[in-house]
Amino acid sequence: MNTEQYENEQAVPVGGAVDIRHLSEVQLARLGLSQIAYVRPVVVDGAPGFAIHAADGTPMAVAPDQATAVAAIMQHEMVPVTVH
Repeated sequence: MNTEQYENEQAVPVGGAVDIRHLSEVQLARLGLSQIAYVRPVVVDGAPGFAIHAADGTPMAVAPDQATAVAAIMQHEMVPVTVH
């Protein structure tokens, strides 16, 4: 079975069925890491913008508006999710 080892975590099967009921919080946060990004409104230097974050919360970019943020995510073949 092909597995991927996460730091301080158990191996999770890659490309096969995974029982998500047995994933740690860290593994669950990494589940869609390279495929999902979320957008949330922010204020940067007094100006409104939209922050783009990886699924685990890692900041990736700030866009001037929501449409630009979503377009940037899709351009990188990721799935955008809006956080309220």
